[in-house]
Amino acid sequence: MFRHLALLCLLATSAVAADRPNILWLTSEDNGPQYGCYGDSYATTPNIDALAAKGIRFKRCWSNAPVCAPARTCLISGRWAPADGAEHMRSAVALPEGHQMYPQLLRSAGYYCSNNSKEDYNLDKPKAGKKDLVWDESSGKAHWQNRPASQPFFAVFNNTITHESQIRRRPHTLIHDPAKAPLPPFHPDTPEVRHDWAQYYDNITLMDTKLGQHLAELEKAGLAEDTIIMHYGDHGPGMPRFKRWPYNSGLQVGLIMHFPEKWKHLAPKGYAPGGVNEELVSFVDLTATLLSIAGVKPPDYFQGRAVCGEFAKPAPEFIHGFRGRMDERYDLVRSTTDGRYVYIRHYMPQLPYGQFLNYMFQQATTRVWKAKFDEGHLPELQTRFWKTKPAEELYDLESDPWETINLAGSTAHAEIKSRLAQGQRQWLEQVRDLGFIPEGERLAQADKKSPKDVFSTDEAYPVKAVLDAAALATEPSQATPESLAKLLDHPNASVRYWGVQGYLIQGDKTIRTNAPKLEQMLGDNSPSVRIAAAEALISVAESPAVLERSTRALLKCADMETQPYFVAIEAVNVLDRWQSRLKPWQPQIQALPAQAPEKVEKRLKEYIARLHDHLLTGDKVKETGGN
Repeated sequence: MFRHLALLCLLATSAVAADRPNILWLTSEDNGPQYGCYGDSYATTPNIDALAAKGIRFKRCWSNAPVCAPARTCLISGRWAPADGAEHMRSAVALPEGHQMYPQLLRSAGYYCSNNSKEDYNLDKPKAGKKDLVWDESSGKAHWQNRPASQPFFAVFNNTITHESQIRRRPHTLIHDPAKAPLPPFHPDTPEVRHDWAQYYDNITLMDTKLGQHLAELEKAGLAEDTIIMHYGDHGPGMPRFKRWPYNSGLQVGLIMHFPEKWKHLAPKGYAPGGVNEELVSFVDLTATLLSIAGVKPPDYFQGRAVCGEFAKPAPEFIHGFRGRMDERYDLVRSTTDGRYVYIRHYMPQLPYGQFLNYMFQQATTRVWKAKFDEGHLPELQTRFWKTKPAEELYDLESDPWETINLAGSTAHAEIKSRLAQGQRQWLEQVRDLGFIPEGERLAQADKKSPKDVFSTDEAYPVKAVLDAAALATEPSQATPESLAKLLDHPNASVRYWGVQGYLIQGDKTIRTNAPKLEQMLGDNSPSVRIAAAEALISVAESPAVLERSTRALLKCADMETQPYFVAIEAVNVLDRWQSRLKPWQPQIQALPAQAPEKVEKRLKEYIARLHDHLLTGDKVKETGGN
């Protein structure tokens, strides 16, 4: 009897699945919409252009993050990665209770799901022992051809030839003429920069060739008319001030969808061959869209909307992007666009855009750009990347596509800025963005549980109060010593942290006004608060005794043998930033453990070592693995 019921269930699932389209995702890495079909005359992309000519091209698609692992995390979860505490490059946090990754939902609906082959998520994959519960197959051999006969498939083929690391691959014979490379105005015009940009476009052409092979394979198998195809890159170009930066230039990707005649009823509204869609779309929407065209209702915990298919929803007024820790360096940026204007809020404006990042400095463009800045040989526009940031930026993509003229202080644009800033704040509250809890603090409290679950209540994470504190800390007209002092007595550690950050951001005069209270914060029960207080006091260095107390507090937090790993990373970042002021303590700093404990996840281990290398050797580059 049970075997009979099982057979009936299998037949029912097969019948439903047979009425569903195949779906093919052809993805690439570290490339924006530098394609012929997007108007780039320097690009050579015949296959992508042909796909766009018979499908639809999305004009305003953002990756939610300007770097791979957080961007891919938004895709696999259908959620804003900071809402799960998974925004940092890289992280390894638990999936929220009751949540599934999208292939699990597709497999439950009868799809065969294959991934060839990049994963690199910041969320731990669900497993049963060693069995992968997410994909039917995820490897370099994964292919839709491996599915059982007649089963519908969802397949991902990810091309890595466009990755940042491939721009610096040598030897390389250029295909594109570097003399004709379209350089952004903020990059210096040097042979190294021109070579890197030409090689970037070469790699896109190679990716385009591979994409054409996948399409030909599908055609040869007789499946082209049964398969919906999507192509997109995972974020903007793998060049400095593009990758890792949540400007439009770092977040915009080309998104092309093709629906064969049989499945056009599932296509976006107004679909026509060669058409252009101007709706706002971001990666949290792509996952809901995938399920919708497969006939699967997106779960309520998804934070995007289906662009098309059975469960399509209207386009939003705004889409959003984020930047958190990039490998070994901390930052916190949120960005929002309405399609024309881009609003960026910096919550650590005291840090330069171009902090030394070992991986980024392996590229010739980064090194020559920084060298020319150090020599004082650059015009003002090209110096900005190496300096500290304003609290707010606003750009008009219509008149300023390279995002170089900051309109945040323009009275003529005040209403526009206010509208985007309010839209951003509403989004951060709605999704309960956990990025405003210091990483060391967040992981220590979560332990091995999902940060989203641990901080799901206002008692655990008073999100409005924390966001108010972070906003106050970065607003010079409001961040008075008196207003910041009130934050230092708050019962929530994250509010206290932003209070201390406010003193640091506002600088010497504000710190000196309340130095005794900041000294008290060196004994706070939160290590992140202690670290921030130590940095603020070191930055003014008024008294040898206070400097010693602050440095000793930092050294204690930087010791991985007694402190959590990411607490140590926070502390060593501060030691590195102020090493010129801390020369008397160099023996103690160099004696700190520099090798991560065995329990630290493999991909994260090199971060502390990179920081210690920089403490010892300055901006000398150490070759590392992919990123």
